[in-house]
Amino acid sequence: MKVVYHKEFRKVYTGDPAAERGRMESILEVIEGQVTLVEPKPAAAEQIALAHDPFHIEQVTRAGLYEISALAAGGAIKAARIGLDEPAFACIRPPGHHASRNGAWGFCFFNNMAIALLALKGEGLIERALVLDIDLHFGDGTVNILGGVDWVHILNPDANRRKQYLEEISVTLEENPADLIGISAGFDNHCKDWGNLLQTEDYQAIGRMVHHATHTRGGGCFAILEGGYNHRILGYNVLSLINGLSGR
Repeated sequence: MKVVYHKEFRKVYTGDPAAERGRMESILEVIEGQVTLVEPKPAAAEQIALAHDPFHIEQVTRAGLYEISALAAGGAIKAARIGLDEPAFACIRPPGHHASRNGAWGFCFFNNMAIALLALKGEGLIERALVLDIDLHFGDGTVNILGGVDWVHILNPDANRRKQYLEEISVTLEENPADLIGISAGFDNHCKDWGNLLQTEDYQAIGRMVHHATHTRGGGCFAILEGGYNHRILGYNVLSLINGLSGR
């Protein structure tokens, strides 16, 4: 599988847990040799403007975070493009699902998922999209930007038991065919992370469900990194999802 990654994502760009030193390394140490790394380019200003208003973009710029955030958004766009033909994973920082049209919180600055889907939609590459947000925290920014758009369906599973959580995803995939499925892949719902719910093998199961949906009903898929703060298990959870998306 192709994994979109840039060495700039290793940098500690803020003092929050999402930018903690060693985060990217904990993933790359596990997945290297099993994936093909490809570099992104920063998202163009007009692509970022599809999801965010000028005031918010200026706030990110004044904070000195525009360049790294634009590179992350560009990584999401590249993964989405690859995902039209084969599964892809964007190993990017900063995360994005708490970034709304005119503001952000939760370690996010630009909404990577929204920018990617809006960019591809604007180019006529997709008609319908499904966003599966498996982060522990509700993806309020993605809902703010895309929640009122009739061509996007968004699922933030809210079941507090493993079996029901996976069943909710399965039903949503069955009922919402899409040209492109985008996974906001947060891993902080793991049993050894903040959420204390999912097992490592559950991420592979989720990936397999998405893989099955794309192969039986058409369309493509990609995933982008959101949360996940236990570096000891983060890489293994990422690899589990990658294996599932690859049909393993």
